[in-house]
Amino acid sequence: MKPKVLVTRMIPRAGIELLDTYCEVEINNEDRSLSRVELLEKVRNKAGVIGVMADRIDGEFFDAAPQLRGYANYAVGYDNIDVPEATKRRIPVSNTPDVLTGATAELAWALLFAVARRVVELDAVMRSGQWSGWGPLQFLGADVCGNTLGIVGAGRIGTAMALMSKGFRMPVIYSNSSGRRNEVLEKELGASLVSFGELSERSDYVSLHAPLTPQSRHLFNTTTFARMKKTAILINTGRGPLIKEDDLVQALENGQISGAGLDVYEFEPRMAEGLAVLPNTVLLPHVGSATEKTRTNMATLAARNLLAMLRDERPGTCLNPEVFEQG
Repeated sequence: MKPKVLVTRMIPRAGIELLDTYCEVEINNEDRSLSRVELLEKVRNKAGVIGVMADRIDGEFFDAAPQLRGYANYAVGYDNIDVPEATKRRIPVSNTPDVLTGATAELAWALLFAVARRVVELDAVMRSGQWSGWGPLQFLGADVCGNTLGIVGAGRIGTAMALMSKGFRMPVIYSNSSGRRNEVLEKELGASLVSFGELSERSDYVSLHAPLTPQSRHLFNTTTFARMKKTAILINTGRGPLIKEDDLVQALENGQISGAGLDVYEFEPRMAEGLAVLPNTVLLPHVGSATEKTRTNMATLAARNLLAMLRDERPGTCLNPEVFEQG
């Protein structure tokens, strides 16, 4: 008998086809996340689940799924998963790193340029039909070439984003919560590891790629914004709660920083009241990995991970490999 698996939200067909070969697959075909009640009901007889960031995977979830043998997160982030609880119950869990690195780094650059050169704001001007012709003082933005790029969290995506700066001759500085040096950035760009405080003060552009931890939550708040340059632009394609959004709104309104480009939000899918009306923001709906190739690669990786778990094998990107090391 084929194991029963649940896919909590439709993923690219390539991933479903992999599962179909070996599993009996139930898919949420609606363009929405399952409610909590729906999720807990649907996992009751499932051996495996592929879920998304909106799904909270905790003790209650595991209690509702007594036959569960593995959970595959269709995301690189995994703060929606209680990994210690999964490990205690000897349930392997996985994520989808690496395959979305380039796409997310590219989107960070798209946001950086869009904010710096006021792309969205000026697109609206043209569409309105109100532009009266070229003028020397119209629509002035910020230079990118030669300005300092600060990377908060120089892991896979932060490193990729920084390396893309090479053509713009930007001095690069970075901070890591671990204090670990990034030899690639130092060799390729002459980048410098600095404290978070120094990065906040020196950077013209700050790009966030740090994981969400208790220590990094609200890393950017009123105190941080007060240290930053008034001309600084903040980019977040990492985790939404790295920024305290109400404080960001105040900083943008008061001119403490120049602008912000966001792809993720503190209380996603909602965002702080006030962000939408600020002209110095560019706001995207969590599309860092949204290319056809990347989302397909995420789907096949998640499916391969889940199939490995159903065979009692360690998946390629396991978040709790110690499950397979226990006696």
